[in-house]
Amino acid sequence: MNILGAIVVGMVGTVVISSVMAMAPMMGIMFALVYTFLWSIGIGSATWVNGLLFGGVHWLVAGLVMGMIPMMHVGIKRGEVKAPGLWMTNNGGMMAFVGGLIGHLVFGVVVALVYNLF
Repeated sequence: MNILGAIVVGMVGTVVISSVMAMAPMMGIMFALVYTFLWSIGIGSATWVNGLLFGGVHWLVAGLVMGMIPMMHVGIKRGEVKAPGLWMTNNGGMMAFVGGLIGHLVFGVVVALVYNLF
């Protein structure tokens, strides 16, 4: 066993996973940038109705993507990790389904209303 190699790869792995975890909250910012960009080029406008619409579409797409994760995730393929299922329903049932929808709708409305302040 290469002790020095194990220590170095452990440190590199820690830096990488810590960076990913630190960036995760920034995903909300990235989606707000997408919403506001679309509004700025004339796709909808920053109204509460369009906030609901964008949030709903965002939830729909995100939920469908959750159903595709097993095709890419090695841990799921090996049976080590449970597949989340469409709209995370395997990891939370109806609460995940409804909670995700409400969360995305609220996010869309808040982004629209706050963006109007600028």
